[in-house]
Order: sequence, then structure tokens, then C-alpha cells
Amino acid sequence: MQGTFFGAIADDFTGATDLAAMLARAGVPVTLRIGVPEPRAAGDVFEVIALKIRTVPPEDAVAEARGALRWLRAKGAQRIFWKYCSTFDSTPRGNIGTVADALMSDLQVDATIHCPAFPENGRRVFMGKLFVGNELLDESPMKDHPLTPMRDADLARLLRPQVTRPTGLVPFPTVKAGPDAVRDALARLSGHVVVDAVEDLDLGVIAEACRDMRLICGGSAIAQPLPGLWRAEGAMEGAAFEPLPVPRPGRVVLSGSCSAMTRAQVGAYLDAGAVGYRLDPLELAQGGLEAARTWLAAQDPDADKILFATAPPNAVAAAQEALGPARAGALVEDALSRLAQDAVEAGIGRVVVAGGETSGAVIRALGTDRLRIGPEIAPGVPWCFTGDKVAVALKSGNFGAESFFADAFEMLDAGGSVAAE
Repeated sequence: MQGTFFGAIADDFTGATDLAAMLARAGVPVTLRIGVPEPRAAGDVFEVIALKIRTVPPEDAVAEARGALRWLRAKGAQRIFWKYCSTFDSTPRGNIGTVADALMSDLQVDATIHCPAFPENGRRVFMGKLFVGNELLDESPMKDHPLTPMRDADLARLLRPQVTRPTGLVPFPTVKAGPDAVRDALARLSGHVVVDAVEDLDLGVIAEACRDMRLICGGSAIAQPLPGLWRAEGAMEGAAFEPLPVPRPGRVVLSGSCSAMTRAQVGAYLDAGAVGYRLDPLELAQGGLEAARTWLAAQDPDADKILFATAPPNAVAAAQEALGPARAGALVEDALSRLAQDAVEAGIGRVVVAGGETSGAVIRALGTDRLRIGPEIAPGVPWCFTGDKVAVALKSGNFGAESFFADAFEMLDAGGSVAAE
């Protein structure tokens, strides 16, 4: 097959790598684009376009997503995926539903599904409500997210203020009844349809029922079964993985996420012996970045080290109150982006970044517009490889075990970079 079969639009960079990892796990080579490619760029069979639109105003998010859709359709994409976070990360003023509405209009489709479930990472949808682990979304640590505090777990209710089309639900008993039951339910519904999924088997049922839909919206896990289904029916040709490059030595962690899991990961890494430098937005506003840059330059490139703005909710709130949320976030992103440039220019070739907004800022600063997807460090978090022997891992705040940072580097040290799964 020539050109692109599947095209995904992701609302941030860690979400894009999460989705790319799920597709690579399904046995297809994946190209991850950083922003909308130039019109003349050739399209590969599976394309994922990473945007940085999770928290921008809806009209701006729609404009960027439509630009990505135009490029994908020009390359021949027959299936489109709108990828957002498995914790939904969208207040009533958010843009998940607004973008989905716009994509539906451009594709001229009357219905799409929304399925952010990722059971392997503890995200489940039951009777239309999203759970994080054993807690409802609005009772989980996501209720204190500094940019998108989640105060409701009902996905249809979260979507309604954002969309012009009706919302509906395919409930858990229908999913358990199998693909035909899901198809029959969808045939009676229109607009934005939330679909329950509690375990991985449910995702397979939903994928089977929805594999012919031109637009699917949700988290990355629902995409994993799709390539196998399309290959089995002859809708696409497979392609072999090429060997992945061995990155340069040297390592650094850059953490801007303030999620509960990232806080635990930062603590575990420091407890294990890594040296660290904490970035305080208030200090950055007053004194700039030179102290952090000097600290980084003095470190052994091969040593375990971390620069982090990760902090508990009360510290984040204090910085936002003093500086405003936008400026506090921008100071951290700009600082970590500059430090990433310094690290790579100094020869460091292995970079772990924690936080979706931080990852987007870092990748843009490194001037990379295309990544190849390698093996997963944790579910939904792969190593990615640039064209200049730099490996980057872009971790969503809540993903990975407490030992994630050490696990990531251990994988490369063990040779996990030389072959994809």
C-alpha cells in the first residue's frame, strides 16, 4: 500500500508517544511527527501527529487539529483517530469535544465513539464514568491537576458543554454482549457516544465493532487491537521494523509534571542516589536560569541526575497565585527546554522527560520534527529516537512505576534500543 492508511492527531506529546507505543506493540512501524508536517513530506502507513493543544483555547485547538487532518487526508488516510488523555484532562471550557465536533464535520460523519479507557494503567469507564484506579476521576489526584482539575467523572456530562451534537452511552452490559451488540447500539445513536470498557477484552470487542468507523476518539489503548483487525481483513499491508539506532551515552531526567506519581518517581530516583536540582518558578522569575545551567554543566554526563520543577499541590498553588498559572507554567517549560538543549549540546544522548506540557516544549526546543518509536519502558511510554542518535522518553505525569526513571536507562543499558518489539 502506498501512502497513509491510519492517521492520528494527539493533543500533546506524551499522548502521541503513548498512542505510537500501542500501535508499535500491535506490530506496525509508526512514524511520530512533531507538529503538522510540511505538505511535501511523504506519508507513512501509520502516522501520529503530536500537537501541543491540550490546554489552549478551543478555537486554537480546532484550527491546529484541522490542519493536521488536512495533511493526513492529503496523504490518503482512511481512518482518523483523535487521541486525548486517558484521564480526559478537559474541564467544561476544554477542547476535547470541540475538536471532535470539528473533525466530525470535516469528515462528514454523524457519530463517533469516545473511549479513554486504559485498563492496563488503571483507567476504566463504567456506566459512562471514568475511574482512575479504584477512584472516580473527580475523587482521584486528578481533581488537583494544576491546569485541568477534574471535578466530574461523567464523560457525557463533561462533553456536553463542548459539543453541538448529542451525547450517548454504550453501557458495560452491551459491551459484554459482544461486537454485534455494540454495533447495533451504535446504529441507534448519533453524535458523541461514550463506550464503557473495564478490561482489555472489552477494548477488543469495541475495536471489532468500530473498526470501520472513519473517526474514533479516545485514549491510546482502544487503538491497539485495530491494526490486527485491519490486517486480517486485508485493508492494509504490514511493514517490517527497521533496526533502531544506538543512542549516544549520557543521561538526564527533566521533570515538569506535578502529578502524584511523578512526585513519587522523583523521590525514588533521588533516594536511589541520583543528584538533583529543583527549579522553583518564583526563583526563576527573579533570578533566571543561569544557576541551573551552571549546575548541569558541572555534572558528569553519565551520572544519574534530574532537574525538576515537580512539587506538591500547595507549592504549585502558591507559585500560581504569585505569578499566575500561565506564567508559572511557561517559566518551567522554558527552563526545562533550555536545559534540554544544553544537555544534548554537551553530548548527552538519553533524555527522559516527565509531563505532557514539558515534553512538548522540550521536543520543540530540540528542533526534532520526526521520531521513530522503540520499545516500551512502561505501558504507553516508549523510547523514541531522533535522527542524530538521541533517545527521548516522553512520560505522561501519571504513567510508569515509581522506579520508572531508573528502569528507562536500564533498558537502554541492556541493549533495548537496538531492536523494536
